[in-house]
Amino acid sequence: MTSTVEISPAARRSAELEAEITADPSRFRVLTGDRPTGPLHLGHYFGTLHNRVRLQRQGVELGLVIADYQVLTDRDVAEDLEGHVITLIADYLAAGVDPDEAMIFTHSAVTALNQLLLPFLSLVTVPELQRNPTVKDEIAHSRQSGVSGLMFTYPAHQAADILFCRANLVPVGSDQLPHLELTRTIARRFNDRYGPVFPEPEALLSAAPLLLGTDGAKMSKSRGNAIMLGSSSQETARLIRGAKTDAQRHITYEPGTRPEVSSLVLLGALCSGRDPVELAGSIGSGGAAVLKAEVTEAVNACFAPLRARRAELLADPGYLHQVLREGNARAEERAEATLARVREAMGTVYGASR
Repeated sequence: MTSTVEISPAARRSAELEAEITADPSRFRVLTGDRPTGPLHLGHYFGTLHNRVRLQRQGVELGLVIADYQVLTDRDVAEDLEGHVITLIADYLAAGVDPDEAMIFTHSAVTALNQLLLPFLSLVTVPELQRNPTVKDEIAHSRQSGVSGLMFTYPAHQAADILFCRANLVPVGSDQLPHLELTRTIARRFNDRYGPVFPEPEALLSAAPLLLGTDGAKMSKSRGNAIMLGSSSQETARLIRGAKTDAQRHITYEPGTRPEVSSLVLLGALCSGRDPVELAGSIGSGGAAVLKAEVTEAVNACFAPLRARRAELLADPGYLHQVLREGNARAEERAEATLARVREAMGTVYGASR
């Protein structure tokens, strides 16, 4: 009896998009980004950063928003915000993002982008914002005693991030599809009410591998269980030595039943370009100590060039600030053009010569 694996419509469309990108990458404009809460780790690299570099090298136009305003949604004070912003830019460039081609910018510097938030909020209801999975999750994990009103604007703000530059492609995980769907809803409602201005961006589903933290939980900066892109070789070795495994000596790649061991195997495989099943088989009865030694060697060899480049970039903060200034200027120019179209469509161009 032959079993079939059902492919979701989103996954099917994502596969079609990959083929379309290969055929004509110039048709696509991607917008994605990060909140500046600290340096990026290996989970970020294999989960999103590596894919961004791939798309840019294929010829897709890449926009990266450093969402500094969104940091304020779940904390009272954004500590060392400037330092985190500059570190993010260093992480991007060290990983291979081309600053001459990519538009790297911060929320707070692009005033026209933020002006789109008000008309966008008029197109969604409070229950729609409350039901948004990202908002619900952020509220559940908020470190504040009360949730700020800014939290509820999060989905509309992200819609403004995507639509101000008329991005038509957004790389997401399957858990983020409802969030992108609200952006599509806002674009559709605006177009229906005022006329065609915005594209409805599509989801490019990520096949990113899930790497666990050294404690077996989700890799996270705040949990202290992550290997950072900028970690030294010694720090990497220490963290991997302390990583959680299990009581079985024989090493296998079985993510469903042996998640901690399998995550280490997967990390080693990703860094060495090997198949995880083959890597696990080569270690076999060598046990966790041999596994950890191989993974440490693979990680340090793989990331040595990135770490060296990152150190060079951080030693020249003036250059990183210049990259941001240029990216902010490009984003503001793009946002002003979009805002002008929005005002024209809404009939809010007052006092202009006719």
